[in-house]
Amino acid sequence: MTEISDHAVLRYIERVYGVDVAAIRAEMNTPALAKADEFGAPVLIGRNGERLVIRNGVVVTVIAKARNVGRTIAR
Repeated sequence: MTEISDHAVLRYIERVYGVDVAAIRAEMNTPALAKADEFGAPVLIGRNGERLVIRNGVVVTVIAKARNVGRTIAR
């Protein structure tokens, strides 16, 4: 099976679905992110509870807001 790069998927989302990647990047790039990076924080909790992971001045991944924190699983 032919592999598809992350770059190709991003371009597909941008060009076929019409997602404005630049607008998303601008939304993520807040003053709080700049301060977190300035202070060397490895993670910033965003306005929606997501975690932006920062490595060497670059947001390398985003982790969704944790759900069901503190809940136990019934057995």
